[in-house]
Amino acid sequence: MQYRLYLVLHPAEGALLRVIGMAERRGFAPRAISGAPVAADDGRWHLQLVVDGQRPAETLCRQIEKIYDCVSVQVTAVEGVSP
Repeated sequence: MQYRLYLVLHPAEGALLRVIGMAERRGFAPRAISGAPVAADDGRWHLQLVVDGQRPAETLCRQIEKIYDCVSVQVTAVEGVSP
């Protein structure tokens, strides 16, 4: 199943690598990422990360929330995607 994660990260060196690494270590395969810094939000990165995995996405969200650079994370299932 595919999930879309909506992330807000502090602009720090390696922050994106930590998030992607966490997803891979938890059994999720990153499929797409998009986003950009938002000047109105102190330059924080607002990203969308699409991952594919068989485990519940809530587990991944709880782990990503523990990353120091993560401000917030929300998850939604991607509709219309078959395995």
